[in-house]
Amino acid sequence: MSVPLLEKELGIEVYASKTRGIGGRIRRFSEDFTVEEILVDGSEARVSTVSTPKAVGRGRYLVCVLVKRNWDTLQAIRNIARQLGISGDYIQIAGIKDAEALTAQHVSISCVSGITLDQISKLKTKDMSLYPQRFSNEKISSQLLLGNRFNIKIRAISYSSSIVKRRIENIIDELADLSGIPNFFGHQRFGTIRPITHKVGRLIVQRDWEKAALTFLCQSSLYEHPESRKARQQLQTFQDFKEAQKYFPRTLQYERSLLSHLARHPRDYVGAFRRLPSKLCKLFVQAYQSLLFNKFLGQRIRKGIPSNVAQIGDYAIKLDSHGLPTASFTQVTAQSLQSVQKDIDENKIGIAVPLVGFKQNLSSGVQGEIEKEILETESLALEDFKISFIPQMSAPGGLRTILTPIINFSMGELSEDSANPSSRALNLGFMLLRGSYATVLLREFMKPRDLIKAGF
Repeated sequence: MSVPLLEKELGIEVYASKTRGIGGRIRRFSEDFTVEEILVDGSEARVSTVSTPKAVGRGRYLVCVLVKRNWDTLQAIRNIARQLGISGDYIQIAGIKDAEALTAQHVSISCVSGITLDQISKLKTKDMSLYPQRFSNEKISSQLLLGNRFNIKIRAISYSSSIVKRRIENIIDELADLSGIPNFFGHQRFGTIRPITHKVGRLIVQRDWEKAALTFLCQSSLYEHPESRKARQQLQTFQDFKEAQKYFPRTLQYERSLLSHLARHPRDYVGAFRRLPSKLCKLFVQAYQSLLFNKFLGQRIRKGIPSNVAQIGDYAIKLDSHGLPTASFTQVTAQSLQSVQKDIDENKIGIAVPLVGFKQNLSSGVQGEIEKEILETESLALEDFKISFIPQMSAPGGLRTILTPIINFSMGELSEDSANPSSRALNLGFMLLRGSYATVLLREFMKPRDLIKAGF
């Protein structure tokens, strides 16, 4: 079953299920794509959160719940920091949430910043609210995140209820046989409307700073706002950074930061990237890592190598009681193959492949050959991920499991689509562990031909 060209460009070249999809569209409205964060201690961030009258406990950090609608996470944090008059470095998050969605997540604000509950209560931003909950001596980080609960409405379905139900159930059964879904990095990791994050990352790893900056600033997309597209094309033609400041839309905050620096220092492309938030700088290189991971996993599946059956040379990573990967791992040998497979079947171990970096070795065996071939095609060495010009962009690498479980899956009854009465809508609920993407599961159900029209 063929996948859209855009997915192939992101390394997502295969489906795990063979059953035909139900089509449809997601994200017609922000409430159609709801994300609620869950921490390992059981704390839940809900879109219906309210402030605790007096934040309880004591500690160096104030933990809040951030509820936002159609906001990029990094821009939301930047907006909050600006209103509070503090550096964004004082605000910590566990993960980046979908921009085109209604989301709830935990954030912590360092009390060293001097902020008060009264200041937070006065924050006013359209479609974004911050609700203080408690004080803690532990800041929010990715290690505290268990996963995310998703409530998704798929609209514009043209098939009958019986066909939709049968296809969804068949796909769930297929994925259950596999023990989960392929743990691809999803579309939003790269951008769907303008998928360039990984391209910028590749150029940074290649040390082509000028082309990286111009790609970020100038590469346009048919699907972005016409004003943004026109601005990018104009800059591409005239290469006048100072003049571009006059016509680049205010909404393109990060691009304007680069332009501001380049208008004064036209050849200092490294310095321009230093003007960006450190979290965004990391995202470029991480997106390139993600592309390579997707290619590693996609080729494994295409070659018919099972994702839930260990091969000699595979990495095997120990899972904790939640099913999350730990720091403990080994490489499978002929002697350990049988015992490793037993632990995989009992969900104690997961097969993993590298997130390439300057400290991470490749797999061995058949999987290792796949990885070496892809890196040779990219003309890439692992040491290239050590970036001395901007150290925070450097990527030591790591391991990522190649399957992720589907937790608490539920399917509602088909109903009339209020936005399109001639079609039907379906509600799906499920939880995924941290680092996994809802769109990777949704693509299995929908098997969209046009990702943009389908809302991905």
